[in-house]
Amino acid sequence: MSIVKRFISEAIKNTEIDEFLLKRLDRAGYGGVNLSKTPLGTHVVIYAMRPGIVIGRGGETIRELAAILEQKFKVTNPQISVSEIEVPEFNAYVVASRVTSALQRGIHFRRAGFWAMNQVMEAGALGCEIVISGKLRTERARFEKFRAGYFPRCGEPALRYTRKTEAHVQLKAGMFGVRVKIMPPDAVFPDKVKIKLPSELPPTPVIETKIEEKLHKEQPVAEEKIIVVAEKEEATPEVAAEAPVEAPTEVPAETKTEAPAEVPAETPTKAPVETTPAEKPAQAEKPAEPAETKTEEAPQ
Repeated sequence: MSIVKRFISEAIKNTEIDEFLLKRLDRAGYGGVNLSKTPLGTHVVIYAMRPGIVIGRGGETIRELAAILEQKFKVTNPQISVSEIEVPEFNAYVVASRVTSALQRGIHFRRAGFWAMNQVMEAGALGCEIVISGKLRTERARFEKFRAGYFPRCGEPALRYTRKTEAHVQLKAGMFGVRVKIMPPDAVFPDKVKIKLPSELPPTPVIETKIEEKLHKEQPVAEEKIIVVAEKEEATPEVAAEAPVEAPTEVPAETKTEAPAEVPAETPTKAPVETTPAEKPAQAEKPAEPAETKTEEAPQ
C-alpha cells in the first residue's frame, strides 16, 4: 500500500469511528475523539460532557466500546479513556448537537442559530460561525449564516485553532445540515502585538548587581598582573635594558605619575635672601677704605 492510500484509509476509518461514537454517545454529550498509536496499542480519548454515561456501571459501557472498536473497526488493542469537557460552549460538537436538538423540537431555525451563537460569544470565544442549510422556508433548499466576532478564513491560525464540525438532522421538510466553526480565546495571531506592563518586566537591579560583580572580579586580577611586572623589572635591570622596546603598557603610566609627586616633598625650595636697609650702608662703606690709605702715603 502506498503512503497516499494509507493516509486516506486511516482518515476514512477515523471518520467512521467518530460517526459511530456520535450516535452511540448522544446522551452523554459527545464532544469528539482523539486516536493516537502507541507501542502497546491504540490510545483512544473520548471527550464528553457526562463521563459517567460513557463509563457505565463498573465500566460496562466502556468495555463494550473497546470490543466494538477492535472487532468492527480493526483497532489494535484499544485503550479508552474519558475526558470531561470543561467549557461546552467552546466545543463544536456540543454546539451543533444543541442546534439540531432545538430544530427537532420545532424551534425556528433563526432563533436556534442566534441563541447558540450568543452562548458561544458570551463564554469568551473570539469568533463563531453557524450555517444552517436545507428547506428552511420554501421548497427550494438554501442556507442561513450566523456569524459574530473575529474569524479569519485562511492562514496558519485558521488551520491550527479553528474548531469545526458538521451535524445532520432529519425533519418533516427534509434533511437539515448544521455546520459550526468556533475560534477559541487561546488562539494566537501573528498580527496582534501584546504590550507588557512595567510590572511584567524582569527586575533591573538583578542585572546591575551581576555587572558590578563581574567588574569587581576583573579589577583585582589586573592589579596583581601590574605589580608582578613591576617587581620583575626592578629585580632584573640588566635584562630590562637588553630587551627590545615594547609598546607602552600600564606600568610606565604608574611610574610617571608617582615620580613627580615624590620629588617636591624631598627637595624643598630656598627662599630668596632679602637685604635689610641696615646692611646696605655697611656694604657701601667697604670700598671707601682703600681711598683713605692712598692719601696717607703721599710724599711730604
